[in-house]
This record gives sequence, C-alpha cells and structure tokens, in this order.
Amino acid sequence: MTERPSEAPNPEQASPGLTLISYGGNPYRFDPGALCLELLPTGGPGALARYEVLHRPADLVTWAGRSRLPAGLDLTVTEDELTRARALRDALMLLTADRAHGRPLRPRHLDVVNEAAVLPPLAARLAPDGTRVWAPGATGTALLSTVARDAIDLISGPYADRIRECGADDCFLLFVDTSRPGRRRWCSMEHCGNRAKVRAHRARRSTPGIIPGTTAHQALSGKPWPA
Repeated sequence: MTERPSEAPNPEQASPGLTLISYGGNPYRFDPGALCLELLPTGGPGALARYEVLHRPADLVTWAGRSRLPAGLDLTVTEDELTRARALRDALMLLTADRAHGRPLRPRHLDVVNEAAVLPPLAARLAPDGTRVWAPGATGTALLSTVARDAIDLISGPYADRIRECGADDCFLLFVDTSRPGRRRWCSMEHCGNRAKVRAHRARRSTPGIIPGTTAHQALSGKPWPA
C-alpha cells in the first residue's frame, strides 16, 4: 500500500469514491465499490498499522463524512467505539482479502463482523419535503453496524466473486469489480494502473522481444497479508 487518505476536506462528490494522496503527493480517485471497503484505507493490521489515520473519535466522524453515506449525518463517536472501529476494519481487511484470493474465511474475522452487525444500524427518516435524512442521535456503534451489514451483503451477495485486490505489488487496496467485463485490475487507473503502464513501456524499450502488456505481476497473485 503506497497511499494514504487525503487530509484536505473532501466535498460531496457527484460519484462515490475517496480522494487518496499518494506518497508522491498526487491526489487520485479510488472507488472501492462498497461502503465497507471504503473503511480499509484508514489503516490496517500488522505492518499496515503505519497507515493508521483513526487516532481520535473525530477521525471516524471525518471518515463517515467522506464516505459514500449520504450527507447530513450528525454523528457522535466514543473512544470505545473508535477502538471497535479499528478492530472491525482490520477484520474486514483480512476477511475480504481472503475472499479475493479464494481462501477460507476465518471464524475470528467473521465473529467481529457479525457482532457489529447484530446491533441497530444508522436510521434514516423522511423530512417534510419528502427528502431522506438521517435520524438524530447517530452513534459510532450504529455506524459500525451499518458498515458490517454492508460487508455481509457484499460477501454473501452476487458480487462476492468480484472482490479484488489491486494488481500492483506494493498496493493492498481492495475493491469490488463492478465493470461489465469484470476485468478491473487496479485500485485506480490514474495511480497504480498508470504506474504499471509506465513500467511496461520502459520494459519494452529495454528488453528486446518482450510481449506488449506483460508485467512481472499478475492480478490476485497472493501477496502476503498479516496474520
């Protein structure tokens, strides 16, 4: 993983997705295709802890405001809920990585997701003008339940076999391939996809007879993940 969430305010976007900043300082759009997968770039287990951005309850509130959840959520998060958010994220990261690579789903990760999902989720209601708004009193616990339920829907639903890990050797971002042909390889074409094109171009120029489009890494190659 060579990216971190943008620290700049992220105004509501016309299309879902996150604005991430590469360590080269370049912003790019990443749409993982599901709410639960939007939580994953905030950090992770093991060596991925270096990318942690959920240090304070306010950080989780900020993430919710930048996610694909509709705007207007008046959210309160406690320290305990923040701790549980990191635990849920880590479990989701390992769970969806296992699903992406066709590995068995581990019970300890399933338990974390199921325990979060059993609690009441965020509630919406109709405003007098007929628009959809959030009910007051939103909590971190309800937010985590909503994220966990989204993960259950994803992993048990029709797009379960479309969960992918970015094809770059140094990127662990996970996404749902919702493209019609089902051939998405990169977290973002403007980031990892572009880097792969540059490397392939250089390889073709330096190595006679190389097959155009061939790279050393193939998608879903089974990169090692923290236990």
